[in-house]
Amino acid sequence: MDIQLEKLELIKMLAETQDPAIIKSIRKIFKKQKKDWWDELTQQQKEEIELGIKQVERGEVVSYESILERHHYVEKS
Repeated sequence: MDIQLEKLELIKMLAETQDPAIIKSIRKIFKKQKKDWWDELTQQQKEEIELGIKQVERGEVVSYESILERHHYVEKS
């Protein structure tokens, strides 16, 4: 079915409903879609990411190439 046609049909049904539960359910669906992935992380995951960002800011990084060389995935030139 055409997405635009489906949207119009949903708009019509929403406009005609008098059931607050339906409106509340639809609102809940839209709010759920807008969640920030950050809010879904555990506190430990957030702390690890923040630590990684601080390490990058301090220049405590290792290049991808050096990791590959260390593990013998590429030959040194």
